Amino acid sequence: MSETGLQDYLDKRDLDVSPEPTGGSATAGDEPRFVIQKHDATSLHYDLRLEVDGVLKSWAVPKGPSTDPRDKRLAMPTEDHPIDYVDFEGVIPEDQYGGGSVIVWDAGTYTNVTVDDNGDAKPMAAAITDGHVSVWLKGVKLQGGYALTRTSMGDDDREKWLLVKVGDAGADARRKPTSTQPESVLTGRTIEEVAAQPGGQV
Repeated sequence: MSETGLQDYLDKRDLDVSPEPTGGSATAGDEPRFVIQKHDATSLHYDLRLEVDGVLKSWAVPKGPSTDPRDKRLAMPTEDHPIDYVDFEGVIPEDQYGGGSVIVWDAGTYTNVTVDDNGDAKPMAAAITDGHVSVWLKGVKLQGGYALTRTSMGDDDREKWLLVKVGDAGADARRKPTSTQPESVLTGRTIEEVAAQPGGQV
């Protein structure tokens, strides 16, 4: 795996022990991919990952994504992940960074719909640097526009972002997908079923 952009990922893990991807086995498709992984680590949360320039840019979303445009969900940036993490599902050993069970809660492709002040398309990397990203998700559970906006730096100097659903045809204030659709889109397993089968990586 190339270490470019992934040094934090490599430094935090012993990939001889953790079943997480070592990278290098995935190639770019016609459209960039996204994945939302349900992750039962120190606390249960959801990891949103967007394919950008050969890595997965990642945010931890404690309450998970919503389909209600009124909900503003905290999203905390985490280290870049390798592209083949889009298919990772399994159990990370408890003594490893992020120890706990992981499922692919939603996945698909996305379109970058971020524009600059002149209405011109803005590349994803520049949009992330500038602190505002607009994407159109084409997933199994989530579809339509979502906005990620950097709001502040926390007391620990960590960036804080908000994930908000755009009011389009994919919006539905009545849906509670994190509650009503808990299963993996990859295997149909729940996170509890994965946890009950340590080493049961796809």
